[in-house]
Amino acid sequence: MAKVTIDGHMIEVPDGTTILQAARMIGGDVVPPAMCYYSKLKTSGGYCRTCLVKVTKGSEKDPRPMPKPVASCRTPVMDGMEVQNKTAPDLLEARAGVVEFLLINHPLDCPICDQAGECSLQDLAYEHGLSRTRYEFSRRTFQKIDIGEKIKLHMTRCILCYRCVKVAEQITDGRVHGVLNRGDVSEISTYISQAVDNDFSGNMIDVCPVGALTDRTFRFKSRVWNVNPVDAHRDCPTCSGRVMLWMKGAEVFRVTARKDEYAEVLDTPDGKPGWICNTCRFDKKETKDWIVDGPSKIDRHSVISQNHYVLQEPAHKPLLNAVQAVPTSWQLENKK
Repeated sequence: MAKVTIDGHMIEVPDGTTILQAARMIGGDVVPPAMCYYSKLKTSGGYCRTCLVKVTKGSEKDPRPMPKPVASCRTPVMDGMEVQNKTAPDLLEARAGVVEFLLINHPLDCPICDQAGECSLQDLAYEHGLSRTRYEFSRRTFQKIDIGEKIKLHMTRCILCYRCVKVAEQITDGRVHGVLNRGDVSEISTYISQAVDNDFSGNMIDVCPVGALTDRTFRFKSRVWNVNPVDAHRDCPTCSGRVMLWMKGAEVFRVTARKDEYAEVLDTPDGKPGWICNTCRFDKKETKDWIVDGPSKIDRHSVISQNHYVLQEPAHKPLLNAVQAVPTSWQLENKK
């Protein structure tokens, strides 16, 4: 076990735990942002550098500070280590520089992007971004392409976090897309148009932190803050069957996996992966296909929570099994 202090909060963690993992155990403002790290995907992290932290004390054995900011997702803690995340002005300046680089080629698509309202880059830009860009050259652009029957790729928005590539490597039958070319012309693509057709390919949409990969069955239908997320499940022979239904009235607009506070797919109560199959995601859009579990828990800081609701049924009364009754079972309530 190793003791590490992050922004004045001390915690004891198992050996081999990274600084980012330790910070998430503490929670709150001490958690660095992360765009490429995904705890469910092996070898993720180390690409975007948004999780930079300042190590002011290496360990009890060697108390010297590390000479430059380190990626918290790839740096293991050592006993006696002291770390600064929010309390170091020079670190916040370095993180702002990373965000500026990420935004150099990223288009101002927020008004039309389906990811708006649940975009990690949008949150980063709000907290660390500049009010204007200093970049004076032409931004790189790519044509929109379909990399599957239900997935649209906007490569112009991509920040090359590699999450979708690792999903294809680790949870699908075979990877048929990846990073082509090098340098500023690198792109996520396939050699054969519409080649992504395996049963778990839709999870690439869930792990994308920006609007580069979007659901073609949901595109431009609604803003996420105008639909209500509801936890639901079904007996699926292929996947966990535990999802979030994004509904407006009794109509299901889209289906996604359930996610935690770090926008990562939630495991099932028995510890199994929470990934969902394409049948649940794209084909089960009828309310009769699902059994509702209750309102999804949305962070109060999220714009989605502004259209959230609470259960009005008495505590002893079981939840309704018919999603058709959801609009009359819940009342919209603004959460300040």
